[in-house]
Amino acid sequence: LHNHGFWRPKPLLDSARFTLSFNSQHRKNHRDSQALWKHEAVQKYLETLSKEYQQVSHQLNADSLNDFEQRALRRRCADLSPIAAAFQEIKEAEREVQELEAMCTELDSRDEKQLLELALEEKESLDKKMNLLCRKLFQLLVPKEKYDRSPVILEVTAGRTTGGDICQQFTKEMFEMYQNYADYKRWTFDIVNYTPAEIGGLHHAAAHISGENVYRHLKYEGGTHRVQRIPETGMSSRMQRIHTGTMSVIVLPQPEEVDVKVDPKDLRIDTFRARGAGGQHVNKTDSAVRIVHLPTGLAVECQQERSQQMNKEIALRTLRAKLYQQVIERQLSQEQSARKLQLGTRAQSERIRTYNFTQDRVTDHRISYDARNIKEILSGKEALDNLINRLLEFAEIEAVTQYLENLQALEGGG
Repeated sequence: LHNHGFWRPKPLLDSARFTLSFNSQHRKNHRDSQALWKHEAVQKYLETLSKEYQQVSHQLNADSLNDFEQRALRRRCADLSPIAAAFQEIKEAEREVQELEAMCTELDSRDEKQLLELALEEKESLDKKMNLLCRKLFQLLVPKEKYDRSPVILEVTAGRTTGGDICQQFTKEMFEMYQNYADYKRWTFDIVNYTPAEIGGLHHAAAHISGENVYRHLKYEGGTHRVQRIPETGMSSRMQRIHTGTMSVIVLPQPEEVDVKVDPKDLRIDTFRARGAGGQHVNKTDSAVRIVHLPTGLAVECQQERSQQMNKEIALRTLRAKLYQQVIERQLSQEQSARKLQLGTRAQSERIRTYNFTQDRVTDHRISYDARNIKEILSGKEALDNLINRLLEFAEIEAVTQYLENLQALEGGG
């Protein structure tokens, strides 16, 4: 197809792994999708794709193409069609905004207040439409991660603090938040392991979450979460002293088919009685299972089912997912592994989000964003979904910005 003068066998964006950069400078320049749209390099790149789409569409009508060329062109046309359509839609909306701005200037000079108010309302509506269209466009440009559609293993672990059990209590609240969020998104949430604390909190828990685009929505939840609150009981509550604690979240994608061979000789399998919530069978039979993979030291537990055999199967599936994650991490050359990136050293300085109960504020430090009403976020519904979608938008903006910077460096011989 090179003979036709337009074919470039490359993806729309490099399929590199994009992650939220904690010290990204792009954030200062591109607060939202609409701001990035106005960037000269973005306009140039989209114009190029739009012209290519016109060329591909025209070339598809040529009689000289063989079957292989037809199939290749149709695939490229299918890739470019929604981008070209979104590009034209934004251009039209932009023209409408410019016309309204000109009208507002004219009305302002004539002091026609009623018409001016209507025009300003229409402009505000168009601005929102523009931002949604730009977001849609960048979602089309950014490559989907290999595991975005995968179910996940989500683990929560209480951190350590002095003078109270706020870490364990907060860990329980966070686990319930993700359970509620799964219900809100109509996902399936199966508890694999649950280790309660003595005073009503939670030491550690793990769940298998499956549904539509689970990993895509949860992949940026992994990391250290910090809580600041006055304990409800004890001396600190009477003294109104604010305590700080942490808990950690790990999110591991679990592809449907995990082809990892596990030698039974490398496993140590222990059984014990289940703990915590689980019905009448709890503490009556040794149904819970712990499997240790001796070569790596990885350990998994499952006490979800009454049957020891079923718990063993679930634990083996979880172990394979963790071993598969190690394979994935080894493939990410010159990058921190996903698990290390999420966990770090669990130090408070490496926190990704702070939940300040005394100020009723949740701060995501990666995108410098504050949200109010902690209870709404911990309920795991719309407020949490809005925060997660804001993270996804910033990740998309950074992915596009990173690609365009690389492209400019290549064109400039850098």
